[in-house]
Amino acid sequence: MTSIDDFDLKILTLLQKNGRLTNQELSDLVGLSASQCSRRRINLEQANLILGYHARLSPDAVGLGMIGLIEVRLINHTAEYVESFHRMVAEQTSIVDAYKTTGDADYLLKVAVSDLAGLSALISQLVAGHQSVSHVKTSVVLNRLKENGLMMLPDSKVRQNGA
Repeated sequence: MTSIDDFDLKILTLLQKNGRLTNQELSDLVGLSASQCSRRRINLEQANLILGYHARLSPDAVGLGMIGLIEVRLINHTAEYVESFHRMVAEQTSIVDAYKTTGDADYLLKVAVSDLAGLSALISQLVAGHQSVSHVKTSVVLNRLKENGLMMLPDSKVRQNGA
């Protein structure tokens, strides 16, 4: 594991809030030169501490306004069933996030679909179409209060920097 200092941590924190910051802007905020910020950013990327840069889109913008949380229990945990389930998760574009968990469920899936019919179809695909799944429990998200560490405004716009 790469050791990071306070400057690296500040760079990571600032980029997490705004991945579009230039090295000069980082320099002004961190207190290092732009070239030092550039070198540090490259080192953080190469150490896989920065996994990528992307635009976070509103689910409504891409027609996937319904968010669901699905708890999944597997029939058993043989390598074949686990690998098969992992492949299905990787291939299913409606599954936004997937977590292996403790407790009653083996996995928690965050899914984004267009509507209830889309959610129903996905659940059917999970239960009927996959031999390793024994049980699912689904919840529909009514409101997103906080997502990716950011508070959401009532109209689902992201609250930026306490605004």
